[in-house]
Parts: sequence; C-alpha cells; structure tokens
Amino acid sequence: MLRSVSQFARVTRRAPTLVKATPIQHTALLTLPRAPLARSYHERVIDHYEKPRNVGSLNRQAANVGTGVVGAPACGDVMKLQIQVNEQTGVIEEAVFKTFGCGSAIASSSLATEWVKGKTLEEASAITNNEIATYLSLPPVKKHCSMLAEDAIKAAVRDLLDKREKGKTASA
Repeated sequence: MLRSVSQFARVTRRAPTLVKATPIQHTALLTLPRAPLARSYHERVIDHYEKPRNVGSLNRQAANVGTGVVGAPACGDVMKLQIQVNEQTGVIEEAVFKTFGCGSAIASSSLATEWVKGKTLEEASAITNNEIATYLSLPPVKKHCSMLAEDAIKAAVRDLLDKREKGKTASA
C-alpha cells in the first residue's frame, strides 16, 4: 500500500512478470535542460491557416475547370487545387483548394487560390514557389509546401489545356 506520492514507483510490464522500477526523482525533472523557445510562423501563415480562403471543390467534369492534385511523399501533404476559367475572357474567375497537410501547406494553397484569381492561364503559371515562400516568410524546411502550391497551379492549368485539346479533337 502506498503511503505517499514519494513512494510511487513506475511499473513496467515484462513477460510474464511485473518488475518494479526505481522511484521517480522529482528533483531530476528540475535539472533537465529547457527546450529552446519555439519559433513562430509569420502572421500571414497563421492568418491563412486559421482562416483559409477558397476551400472547396468545383465540378471536375466541367469543360472550363482544371484540377491539379499533387503530393509530397516525404511529408505526406496532398494538395488539390481547382481553377475555373471564363471562356470568353480567358481569365480565372474561381479558384478553390482542399489540402491535407501542415499549416504551411494549407497557407500556401490558400494564398495560391487568391493569387490566381483574375489572372490568365499564362500569368497563373508564372507564379513561383519562391514568390509564395517569400510572401509567407516560410522557413527553409517548409519550402516544399510552396513547391506543392506551384505544382498544383501548373497541374490545374495543364489539366484545363488537356481538356481543351480533347474537346478540339472530339469535335473535329
């Protein structure tokens, strides 16, 4: 029977008997080195992460919708970005995304959808990961998130152009 907290001992299971370990030394916890202060993300990353813009989906089958789905095997982030183009003007009038990933990936996706709206396909394709990373002040270890956003934009544009080509060959 335990009489006080100081008599508490950790118990570990080993097959098939129980073995008592030494009592926990509370003073040992006080002498552990402290972790360095956590680095915080830039306020733009936090803003786009906490209030992501343009989350959603468009009709993938629509002729004027391009869909780009990309992923990073190293970290498991997956990003789907869709654009809808006005066929008369050639301008992207709607952009949405769904991202499974870290805060930097979500922020990069959200920013990318804002930036491509109102641009032509060529202008949207010119957006680079460096521009996204610089604007969000992403640390070097999170640069792959901005690369995903750039790749998703390019994949969505490519998908839309492929649909147009298939439409031309089908009608010919």
